[in-house]
Amino acid sequence: MALTCKVVLLVLIPLHCVGEDWDLAKRFVAVAGPLTDELVSNLHLESGHVQEPTFHSRTTQTQYLCHWPTLSSLPPYFAQLHARGVTHFKIFLPWSLIMPVGNAQKNPNETNVECYRQLLKTLRAANLKSVLILHQKHLPTSLDQSRTFTDLFAEYADFVFRSFGDLVDTWLTFSNLPETAEGLPQDNLLSPPLQTLASAHRRAYKIYHEKYSSEGGKVSIALDITDTGLVPPESFLASISDTLDFVSLNLQYNCKGEVLFQKIQHIMKNMEVLLFTLKFPECSSMQEDPFVTLASIFSAINNDQVLTIGCDVQELLDSSSIHQVRFYTKILASLQKPKETIIPAVTHLSSYIETWGKFANQSELERDSFLYDVFPDDFLWGASTGSFNIEGGWEENGKGESIWDTFGHQGHVHMNQTADVACDSYHKIDYDIYLLRGLQTNIYKFSLSWPRIFPNGNRNSLNPKGVDYYNKLIDSLLESHVEPMVTLFHWDLPQALQDLGGWQNESIISAFVDYASFCFATFGDRVKLWITFHEPWVISYAGYSTGQHPPGIADPGMASYQVAHVILKAHAEAWHVYDNQYRSKQHGQVGIVLNSDWAEPKSPGNLEDVRAAERYLHFMLGWFAHPIFVNGDYSDILKSQIQQKNQQCSTPIANLPVFSDKEKLFINGTADFFGLSHYTSWLISDASANCTVSYENIGGFSRDVDPSWTQTASPWISVVPWGLRRLLNFVSQEYTGRRIPIYIGGNGVPTDNDGGDFINDTKRLDNFRLYINEALKAVKVDGIDVRSYIARSLLDGFEGPAGYSKKFGLHHVNFEDASRQRTPKKSAYFFSTVIENNGFPTTFKRKYIQPFRKNMSIPARLPGLPASEVPSKAKVVMEKFSRQTDFERDLYFYGTVPNYFLWGVSTSAFQIEGGWNADGKGPSIWDNFSHVPGNINNNDTADVACDSYNKVDEDIYLLRALRVNTYRFSLSWPRIFPNGRNHSINSYGVDYYNRLIDGLLTANITPMVTLHHWDLPQVLQDIGGWENLILVELFNSFSDFCFQTFGDRVKFWITFNEPVMISWLGYGEGVFPPNMKDDPGYTPYKVTHTILKAHARVYHTYDQKYRESQKGVISLSLNIDWAEPKTLDPWNVEAADRYLQFMGGWFAHPIFKNGDYPEAMKWKVGNRSELQKLPSSRLPVFTEEEKQYIRGTADVFCLNYYTSKITKHKTTRLNPHSYEHDQECELENDPSWPTSAMAGMRAVSWGLRRLLNWIKEEYGNPPIYITENGVGIKTKSDVDDTSRIFYYKTHIDEALKAYKLDGVDLRGYVAWSLMDNFEWLNGYDPRFGLHQVDFNNPNRPRTPKRSAIYYAELIRKNGIPLPKEEEFLYGEFPKHFSWSVASAAYQVEGAWRTDGKGLSIWDQFAHTPLKISNDENGDVACDSYHKLEADLAILKNIKVTHYRFSISWPRILPDGTTKYINEAGLSYYERLVDGLLAANIQPQVTIYHWDLPQALQNVGGWENETIVQRFKEYAELLFQRLGDKVKFWITLNEPYNIANIGYGYGVAAPGISSRPGRAPYIVGHNLIKAHAEVWHIYNETYRPKQKGLISLTISVEWAEPRNPYKQEDLDAARRYVQFFAGWFAHPVFKNGDYSEVMKRRIQERSQGQTRLPEFTEDEKQRIKGTFDFFGLNYYTTVLASNLNYPAFISSYDADRGVASIADRSWLGSGSFWLKVTPFGFRKVLKWIKEEYDNPPIYVTENGISERGDVGFNDTWRTHYLKSYIDEALKGVVLDGVDLRGYTVWSLMDNLEWAVGFAERFGLHYTNYTHPALPRIPKESSKFYTSVIQCNGFPDPATGPHLCLESQPKVGTPTSTPTYTATAEKVNFLGLELASSDTKVALYVLFVLLLIATVGLVLFSYAYRRMTKKVHKKTALELSKM
Repeated sequence: MALTCKVVLLVLIPLHCVGEDWDLAKRFVAVAGPLTDELVSNLHLESGHVQEPTFHSRTTQTQYLCHWPTLSSLPPYFAQLHARGVTHFKIFLPWSLIMPVGNAQKNPNETNVECYRQLLKTLRAANLKSVLILHQKHLPTSLDQSRTFTDLFAEYADFVFRSFGDLVDTWLTFSNLPETAEGLPQDNLLSPPLQTLASAHRRAYKIYHEKYSSEGGKVSIALDITDTGLVPPESFLASISDTLDFVSLNLQYNCKGEVLFQKIQHIMKNMEVLLFTLKFPECSSMQEDPFVTLASIFSAINNDQVLTIGCDVQELLDSSSIHQVRFYTKILASLQKPKETIIPAVTHLSSYIETWGKFANQSELERDSFLYDVFPDDFLWGASTGSFNIEGGWEENGKGESIWDTFGHQGHVHMNQTADVACDSYHKIDYDIYLLRGLQTNIYKFSLSWPRIFPNGNRNSLNPKGVDYYNKLIDSLLESHVEPMVTLFHWDLPQALQDLGGWQNESIISAFVDYASFCFATFGDRVKLWITFHEPWVISYAGYSTGQHPPGIADPGMASYQVAHVILKAHAEAWHVYDNQYRSKQHGQVGIVLNSDWAEPKSPGNLEDVRAAERYLHFMLGWFAHPIFVNGDYSDILKSQIQQKNQQCSTPIANLPVFSDKEKLFINGTADFFGLSHYTSWLISDASANCTVSYENIGGFSRDVDPSWTQTASPWISVVPWGLRRLLNFVSQEYTGRRIPIYIGGNGVPTDNDGGDFINDTKRLDNFRLYINEALKAVKVDGIDVRSYIARSLLDGFEGPAGYSKKFGLHHVNFEDASRQRTPKKSAYFFSTVIENNGFPTTFKRKYIQPFRKNMSIPARLPGLPASEVPSKAKVVMEKFSRQTDFERDLYFYGTVPNYFLWGVSTSAFQIEGGWNADGKGPSIWDNFSHVPGNINNNDTADVACDSYNKVDEDIYLLRALRVNTYRFSLSWPRIFPNGRNHSINSYGVDYYNRLIDGLLTANITPMVTLHHWDLPQVLQDIGGWENLILVELFNSFSDFCFQTFGDRVKFWITFNEPVMISWLGYGEGVFPPNMKDDPGYTPYKVTHTILKAHARVYHTYDQKYRESQKGVISLSLNIDWAEPKTLDPWNVEAADRYLQFMGGWFAHPIFKNGDYPEAMKWKVGNRSELQKLPSSRLPVFTEEEKQYIRGTADVFCLNYYTSKITKHKTTRLNPHSYEHDQECELENDPSWPTSAMAGMRAVSWGLRRLLNWIKEEYGNPPIYITENGVGIKTKSDVDDTSRIFYYKTHIDEALKAYKLDGVDLRGYVAWSLMDNFEWLNGYDPRFGLHQVDFNNPNRPRTPKRSAIYYAELIRKNGIPLPKEEEFLYGEFPKHFSWSVASAAYQVEGAWRTDGKGLSIWDQFAHTPLKISNDENGDVACDSYHKLEADLAILKNIKVTHYRFSISWPRILPDGTTKYINEAGLSYYERLVDGLLAANIQPQVTIYHWDLPQALQNVGGWENETIVQRFKEYAELLFQRLGDKVKFWITLNEPYNIANIGYGYGVAAPGISSRPGRAPYIVGHNLIKAHAEVWHIYNETYRPKQKGLISLTISVEWAEPRNPYKQEDLDAARRYVQFFAGWFAHPVFKNGDYSEVMKRRIQERSQGQTRLPEFTEDEKQRIKGTFDFFGLNYYTTVLASNLNYPAFISSYDADRGVASIADRSWLGSGSFWLKVTPFGFRKVLKWIKEEYDNPPIYVTENGISERGDVGFNDTWRTHYLKSYIDEALKGVVLDGVDLRGYTVWSLMDNLEWAVGFAERFGLHYTNYTHPALPRIPKESSKFYTSVIQCNGFPDPATGPHLCLESQPKVGTPTSTPTYTATAEKVNFLGLELASSDTKVALYVLFVLLLIATVGLVLFSYAYRRMTKKVHKKTALELSKM
């Protein structure tokens, strides 16, 4: 539309606006046309018509139009004209075709009339007006000669006005007067031709204005004017001057006739002029610049009394677009104000002038008016980040250093902050996606970190883990329906490339293109929107001009322009690579994001300021946009300014590189979209005179701000929303038009740290509102093709030099917290509502997708069931599950649930809503109760609670993010009925719940609504509350209203939540309101009676009135603890069942069974009532009618489960009467159960499975929904709530077992709760929420906890599917793989003083009281010293290829030195080695396994450096005596244990703990040197001949981060492993020295000189590489987290700074420290491979313990071995680990050091009570044998395998967990015994028969007495009836 705007400007610039209405710009006429023969022919050819005739006249053309079948080619043409700014179109009406005979009375041609009407309608449809010319040249062929021309024309004009007047308001009677005059019939003219035409015109004018004139309708005549003057004489003009509504001129102008206009101005005085036809014969300036010519015409015509209102633009259509006209009009609005200076005539019009002028005349009211409208349906909403701003992980997983890393580490950032961790998004993908789901964005703009993918900037350094990170991010986005918009380069250049010159070195182009190509190829199948560079102006300006950004180069005249030049070429290259190689397959788009401020002239009347403002945009935006979007080159303004500046100054101050013609062609058009970042505007003034080298001086401008503009935390950002609209108009006009869409890629404002209120960011909210609205105006009002709005930014982040001080985020990030918790700000909630509304609609009503889940079947009414027995048949659950071993009970199960399963969260009104007296809400019993001091912990109240009453959008945001498909909440009875009755309806309360429900359904979340969750209106309690039967009807009335009001959308109703709490805690114990505790033996039963009736009443109301139309379900939620019998004797089983009946059956039995209370309750309460001498039972009685009414009043079973109790029978006191005593149960907690914030509410996950099974058995397997389950944690902040994750992880798994394994009809799981809330009596102390609420902040900010992320992921997976990496791998180990089993001398040999053996430190330690469990010792142990043959026998039996054992140093050298060699001891080992070799078993000999000669300890042991020589001498002796037979040596076993456990903790020999910060390191130092010396002596002296292997064995506990989303925990996990294993491995396997992390940590915590000894350079060289293999002992994994010890603590643990815990879902063992974690095994193996260059690895220990004597069927060990060995196989097959052998610990049960014999690791059971100490094979030994025989796990699917035998099935829990051993068994009283124990079993059977005989006699006696008691009971029951 540039053309019109330019023309209007030229028309108006010369005016001084005296008395003129400035609405002219809007009224300006840009007229095109008419339809010529050539044009119509071309249009039809373009539309596909190929056989049109050739036309030679207007008549022919018109006939063609009116007879051609269609005008389809015209609408697009007209629309194009309108788009280019044309307002009017000329239509020449042919008199001869309308009236062939020239007489209106004689058959006008109706076909042609209709044809022209259609043409006029087509114009109107295209928003074009018509200028209709009645007559130009040719007359009808048969004019009535009897009538005058004037009469005939008047008649014709009358007909035309009548026929077309509704479609036309601008008329010309005649055009081309000379030709028209010549064509008049000369024979009937009564006057000269021109006078005749004047007369005809006057008549037509009069007819129009008298009969047809419409509002704004005008009539004129076209006057011809040439260089010589006006063609018609002035007398002609004078004769019609009073019949002209405006002057219309046909102008032919040769650029020399300015004087002409002066001559005729008096004729046009006080007239508006339309240049109807505009021709430029012989006008060269028209070709050069048509607007210069136009300017001179308008300047000549216009004066104070003459104004041009429009012109013919037909000849200008090819030279430009048109809208600049209106723009220039608005410029004049400000220019013509008296106080402003008038701009001289403009000779060249630009997009900037057009855009500025378009808005310059706006008043503030108009400019700032708010537009209520919505964006197009496909508009994209997003949030943005940049990799270096948020990712952190600066050196994680091989990432290379970026220039921002370097910049931060050099101290150039605010407060020396760095981006090392930033928001930790590298580890928090799930967190960030969580926020995006809450926001509802459909696009996420993020950048790839070049150095994370290519650490050195080139493909040869590809980092797969970086690629994995982005793959996961992209996949996660798409899975959450968020489109990735990916930036290739967002400022974080690899430092390695910067070292080569960075963007100043053109070689970087090829590196960037290669990087881009890799990204396209890797991610392009999923990424469809690519950005090459984000804000390259910032790179050039801040990085190379001012040096504020890295690389910190300040060279504004040279470097910045050079860098921009290179970036443009790199961008173009990348675009072409995508276009040529990827676009055809990937169908994506590639663009660039350019940042630009809006530039407003500081003095609008100063042309130099206007030009400076224009220059500003060309220097900022045009610098990059012009080459890409216009012509491949810099703009003329940019080039000329730099050239002029260089000429102006004494020496050139800037050098703008030049593109070759080829480069211009290559760059031009290299963007599929225009990405625009905009933040602020400036007032720009001219500053051309300064020659100081700076960006501003080169550009010749200076910046300022309007004092009225709102300032932000960043000095460079002022809030100027209207600048965005103007900038969008400019971009569209200058660069994109309608060809290229605009994506707003960044817009936002920062806040700072001042004030501390990061959440209530109302300023940011207001800014978003205003800026988004300006974008909306650009789209809807200005027609700009804007496709997206992307807010900066998703998170607060690292903001360059400002560090973390400026906060742009929609979400607050706490950078002081290592968890980097993210909290939505107020602006985030606002932005989400804008997205949901797609703008700002005038009215908004939420639309929901579906009212209810399609697969939510409405069940038939549940059948009635007979009364329960006493105990109930459901006791089979206890009998079935209580016999499970811990292994069977706790084995984790993997599986998923059906798609219709409901996953949800829950809350209740009183606990979250607040607004306790807002908008007419009445008080509840809990309001009054909590307002009494002392009733609630800390005197907390729920007056505000979570303020959910005012935060509907916030809560729905969280629910969307969680992915839940149901939300359980309760209605507040007193909020809806303030006085409890239906005549007090509170419309505000109803509106709140309507908004909540509609919002849920919009998010596709099913509302699950509880009618009563304890908050009874106080006015109803005042009449007795639930003791008063009137509440049955009042509750029904309330429920009826809710069904009627909300039931069209709510399909899941719960009448009461946990009614037992109302009955017992409210009316029994009285700790809950209403505090009724006077009669705990009567009132609870009475209240329950009322509640049951009320529930049934409501159920029937729904069933009868609403179910058919609303199709919902209704039930009540019961809370039940599982009761685990203390023992399985009948008394305790019955007590447990009775507890369940009193707690759950109290309500469930009447509803789900027979309408009456459980028999257990009736029996107990009845009997106790009789014993209490009461006339009747305290338990009320239902009539038969009531029973029938109550029975079956639930469609589903809703269960709230939190904990379990150990239950046993207890005879309780009779008085006072009490519901609690009636149960006759004693409840206990197992101290091993995890605690919570609630006393007595321990986490017992397996209780849930048992309870679900009990409900299934007791109530006929109804559909079950778990409506509450969760755990409270007492802490002020628990965003890193690992224990809650453990709770959900284990409880949901138990629910999954119940569903998948036990056939429980489980339909849904609802977690308690959505957020921390008011937890009744406990106030705000216990936190149950998945979201943390800060109750100290009036905004009540909600922060997702880690448990929320976990739960959302679990929902995404629809359960707990088996992870891919944990799938079992079938396969075989390499040939010659070593299969071994291990033992250690002190643990098995015994013979502690036999044959001259010396004392060891373990002898000494074990004989010290209280050092060993039960004061046990290794004096005898397994007596292997005397049972060599027995040991060899079991070794041969399990078919191992190797046997690892250790040699007792004091048995060989009693005093530790070679002064005396004990040949007897040496002989034992020689015989053992010979025996092994004879059995074809290779010995693996450990030289030192902890049993140091006490004599050496007496001189300092391993703390004395002389021990290095002693150890060397001892080892050399072994090499000499055994080396020719032993080919596998281990110098040291687990040096960590020697050093830290023995000399640090002191819980192992020698028991030293006095120097925990020094002794372990000294010992470790000497151990490493001793090992190295032994290795060298073997390597140099013995290896050449003996050809063996030698190394050391290192124990490794793998460490996973406790919170894998937390950099601090990841660091802690790595530190844990480095301190544990790297302590010894790093010197040996790497560089001869300790790891850097150990050295740094210990140095930092040492006071002065480091406590870690230092190796000399010679020692490092001697230690380095002293291995032949990596000996690995691995058992378990820990979860590690950072722990900062006080500085004064000096110890290994304090130096390491790590806390460790175990995941509760991990199977345990007989050792507290050993959890079953096979996944860690593979990770350890892979870590060793990667850390130490893939050395050969021998696993030298791996095994599991049990505690106590548990028999031989050790299924847990078989499971352990199978899973661990398979992980080792994965390490070999999948990870390429060089694993050579595997060793089980241990061969047999033995002395397990300080725990004595209590823990058993053996494959063979050692019977310590038998004098012979027999070794009995356990089932696991047979399994291990099969693995050895198979050399792994051959795939059964490949067919039979010789090595495969029947093996126990382990690894999957079953409904009845049993495990079958391969050996022959005898089933004895439910026990499976090995055949070898059959004889013992028979003896036991005989004893049992004797016991049974005695028992029978006792039973007969007891039966007699019981019969009498039964008779008494029957009599009592009869008396009650």
